[in-house]
Amino acid sequence: MVRLRLKRTGRRGAPSYRIVAADSRRQRDGRFIEIVGHYNPRTQPEPEIGIKEDRIRYWLGVGAQPSETVKSLLRRVGLLAKFDQERRDAYLREALERRSVEEQKTSSEITLEEMVGEEAGE
Repeated sequence: MVRLRLKRTGRRGAPSYRIVAADSRRQRDGRFIEIVGHYNPRTQPEPEIGIKEDRIRYWLGVGAQPSETVKSLLRRVGLLAKFDQERRDAYLREALERRSVEEQKTSSEITLEEMVGEEAGE
């Protein structure tokens, strides 16, 4: 499974992190698939968070699971809420489309039945 997690960089005592997409079986600082952002907790007054929004959305869309820390960073930036809202909207659109297709089928069936009934009466 692919996870979005932090990979530590920087010198001793001055950590900074890359947000990476990596196989969950790999080590924390081991091989990764792609760098999707960075996080520097030492900047003042706010920690620096840089993300590639399109790539994070892609990885979340294909099923990558963010670690707890990355999930909190994405919430802080507001990306997780946007992604969840987009998924809910897409689900509702699909449900409405299915409902309209079903209604069209039932209305066309009634129309065919009425037509067959009219032909039989003639």
